[in-house]
Amino acid sequence: MPSHPKPSLKAGLTALKQEDYQQAKAILEEVAATASDRTEIVQAQIGLVVLYSRTGEEPKAIALCKVLSQNERLQVQEWAESTLAQLRKRYQKSDASTEDVTGFVPFENSPPAPTATNSELVKEDKGTRRGGDTERWGHGEVGKKEDMGNVNENFSPSASLPLCQSPTPAAASSSSSAIVKVEKPKPPILYWRYAGRAKVWQPLPKRGLKLLRLLELGTFIALFWVIRTLLMWAMKFINDVLVRLPFVEPIQFLYRNPTSLLLILLLLLICVSPWLLDWLLIEFYGQKPLEKDTLNRYSKEAVRVLQRYCQQRGWQIPKLRVLPIAAPIAFTYGHLSRKARIVVSQGLLERLTEDEIATIYASQLGHIAHRDCTIMSLVLVVTIPIYLLYQQIAKWGNGASQIWRTVFGVLASIVYGFWCLFVGVALWLSQVRLYYSDRIGAEVTGNPNGLVRALLKIAIGIADDVQQQEHTSWQLESLNIVIPVGYKQSLCLGTVAPYTTFESFLIWDCLNPYRWWFVINNTHPLIGDRLQRLCRIARHWHIAPELYLESQQPFSIKRQSFLLQIAPFLGTVLGVVCAILIWVVWQTAFALKLLNLKWIYDDWRYVIGCMVIGFSIGILLRINSFFPDIKLTSVQTDEHLSELLTNPTALPIDSVGVRLVGKLLGRSDVSNYLGQDLILQSSTGLIKLHQASWLRKSVQAQDLIGRQIIVTGWLRRGATPWIDIQTLQTQSGKTARSFHPIWSIVLAVALEVWGAYILLTG
Repeated sequence: MPSHPKPSLKAGLTALKQEDYQQAKAILEEVAATASDRTEIVQAQIGLVVLYSRTGEEPKAIALCKVLSQNERLQVQEWAESTLAQLRKRYQKSDASTEDVTGFVPFENSPPAPTATNSELVKEDKGTRRGGDTERWGHGEVGKKEDMGNVNENFSPSASLPLCQSPTPAAASSSSSAIVKVEKPKPPILYWRYAGRAKVWQPLPKRGLKLLRLLELGTFIALFWVIRTLLMWAMKFINDVLVRLPFVEPIQFLYRNPTSLLLILLLLLICVSPWLLDWLLIEFYGQKPLEKDTLNRYSKEAVRVLQRYCQQRGWQIPKLRVLPIAAPIAFTYGHLSRKARIVVSQGLLERLTEDEIATIYASQLGHIAHRDCTIMSLVLVVTIPIYLLYQQIAKWGNGASQIWRTVFGVLASIVYGFWCLFVGVALWLSQVRLYYSDRIGAEVTGNPNGLVRALLKIAIGIADDVQQQEHTSWQLESLNIVIPVGYKQSLCLGTVAPYTTFESFLIWDCLNPYRWWFVINNTHPLIGDRLQRLCRIARHWHIAPELYLESQQPFSIKRQSFLLQIAPFLGTVLGVVCAILIWVVWQTAFALKLLNLKWIYDDWRYVIGCMVIGFSIGILLRINSFFPDIKLTSVQTDEHLSELLTNPTALPIDSVGVRLVGKLLGRSDVSNYLGQDLILQSSTGLIKLHQASWLRKSVQAQDLIGRQIIVTGWLRRGATPWIDIQTLQTQSGKTARSFHPIWSIVLAVALEVWGAYILLTG
């Protein structure tokens, strides 16, 4: 008898993608009937649902959905029930839609995707959740354009995107303030490609540590200089006050130079930082030891990685700690390998699979190997107490009368400003060190794809935590400088997946030619750039990457747009040039005895005046482009948000007027006095909001937290997307306004006056 090759799931799904429905049907039905692997059966059945819905066999699709709805896996049940409801609704209609009956857009009606979809059916992970838990596949509402034909890692990158049509709240009309309430979205199902890992791999080429060492030294010097400057200012201020008071003498000690004492103090803090941070994290964060047996239940591979890596280098295994918080985070502190601690959150252990947890631990070992955790430990020792003080002042203010609430609000804002200043000195080190640790994480495990999934799942988990708590938790913000993925970059990234591919969203990070300018003030590097480097490592080891972030030529963007974007900074540079020209002219005029005003410019402070004037002129030049009029007839609404966020050529100056409906999230009362934690939860995910309101107003944005609102403003695409608010409007008609253009003009005029004063007075 002739032997026939056994039909494969891969072949069936490929035929489905190629729209060879007869062949796909024959193969998938046989796989569903004869396969011994339960996972393959489920995958084949899902493929058949899509096939039947496309070929007009809705009763068969409905029947198969009923079977899948009884599956033991919660995610499969949710998908089947959601699809079943849509099939029944569609089947009852006599008129056919251009959409697929399952809610999927057929390939011929879908816009081509520039990159591969991240939403592909996951193979059953052999090491998935312990204790009966299942792998978490996603979060947020299911997206708009994904096709379930794209359900296997063997599908080509050109296949198209998210699953079923998600309900979009009706946009409020321009003449009405009524708001359609946004229902809290159900968790979607995200299908990961689960690309493989290297079985045998060569070590990556050695990478020099000079840049990292320079940044470590620079961070220490910057931190020392900032503390010294503030300390000397405070000492001078105290003595000046004491001099003016009767019967009180100034403190002579405060006239001394604190440089030597401060340097010794910082070095001492580095030495004792492991124990100081132990106390802070135990006392205020609930940190507990993580036994190896406990970690072994979550990830045997992580324990093996720790043992093997430390044994090869003659280290003791770092002390393991766990924080009882839901947001998935990890960080390392300490100064020597034997004094280092690796901390993960309970949320990370619960959300990630065994191999993904191992890659995170491996990357944390990279921080110990490179010793960048030494300086970051010092930064934490300095910043955590300041943040705790800000939090305590905010608590006092929340229960006080209106007058005292204002006082505490101002004090809390000042302390928060100091915290931001001290965190700011470590921004560049925080960014660069993650590239090095990612490399170690991939090399130690041979699993760059696992690290890609881990970072994406961390972003999804952080966004989930913000939505669950309806604000950014203080633990998350205070530790943000040391965690693998920043909470701000997680807001959009962690909620955009159901509506577009990760590749489409991250292409801005990879191909926008001016992207590096917009990450200078970020705590974390561009996540797309990090993932692209990991995918290059995967290709270097001849394994398929988890994401298709192909290396391409950067997009061309009009240089005029970028120059207008950085106009204030160009104005500063031109101000320096003008100062030099002024100096040359006055020196020449004085030498020729034409003018005798040289004395005015003997003081080089006039250079500052020229720089300030140049900066203010730059603000005025770009203000019309930065804040164009928002016309209600042309504003973009929720259904276009994902398209706006995936535009790889956008710059922040490319202002897009938007009018979005959603729920306002953020910390309340005094802890959010500056509006530093305002987030819109719309039907298409989370996005950061920026406000610039008057100091005294009847309605503040903070007063509307927790309510359904309409946000009108300017959407900007940078390293992290955000919206500059124009108005926030509630259903009852309350309106909170923000005055970004007015404050920009006020700032520009104030700088002009200051610069002119410096020039005139010398």
